[in-house]
Amino acid sequence: MRYRTLGGLKVSAVGLGAMPLSIEGRPEERRALATVHAALDAGVTLLDTADSYHLPGQDPGHNELLLARALAAYGGDTDGVLVATKGGRGRPADGSWTVTGSPRHLRTAAEASLKRLGVEAIGLYQLHRPDPAVPFEDSVGALRDLLDEGKIRLAGLSNVTTDQIHRARAVLGDRLASVQNRYSPEVRDSERELRLCAELGLAFLPWSPLGGISRSSLDGPSRLEGRARFAAFHEVALERGVSPQQVGVAWLLSLSPTVVPIPGASRPETVQNSAGAANLVLSEEELTRLTRSTRTP
Repeated sequence: MRYRTLGGLKVSAVGLGAMPLSIEGRPEERRALATVHAALDAGVTLLDTADSYHLPGQDPGHNELLLARALAAYGGDTDGVLVATKGGRGRPADGSWTVTGSPRHLRTAAEASLKRLGVEAIGLYQLHRPDPAVPFEDSVGALRDLLDEGKIRLAGLSNVTTDQIHRARAVLGDRLASVQNRYSPEVRDSERELRLCAELGLAFLPWSPLGGISRSSLDGPSRLEGRARFAAFHEVALERGVSPQQVGVAWLLSLSPTVVPIPGASRPETVQNSAGAANLVLSEEELTRLTRSTRTP
């Protein structure tokens, strides 16, 4: 495993997005725990979760509790593991995703996450999404207060713009550690945010980092469309004797030394496959081919 920096901490270059272990289609707990343990065995030290990763209308904090159980049951050293959670979203019974970014809610949510994770302070606490009904600086101010009180060690943002990153830095200063936006070979809307993070030295955590490539392994039209658009990823994978997913993660790692992809997984073999991308170094010629294929036709 190679490593990168997040808020002054050393973390694995590839993390684990734990959401699939708790939402619709989630595996039974034995396999879920095995998946987390496989990630740790592979050298993954960044585990990403959220209080809203649960079935609609049910068991809030399911994913946080699951990670806490997985870490407690792991036979190896977990001192270097950074658990990153998020607050500000909910999942009511209708299956929608709500947004609540008031300082009062974020404080309550963070304190509940703290108890579920069973730690003295949350390693990385992220605003899950800005709430249009709440002044952005008020939501970020809640993170500042949690930092001041020692309830969280690092603060991060998710689903934000470049303007919001600058505004958050005005409130948090150097205590802003990371930005988590959607970014993949298929979806590159956060190009400017990725570049800004590189300039500022903030970790950029792409969520859903294998969009397009992962769907090309399915059956039906999605598979055909994905293979057609991202043929270069499959070609390089074949040439290298690795999976297209590994090529996708390695391509993301090449974009900036501050990028730390967090691909999701619900099987041990899947997370081990993703983690293996940390040691896959692509050539300049391969990177050119791959980047060209990600451009919108």
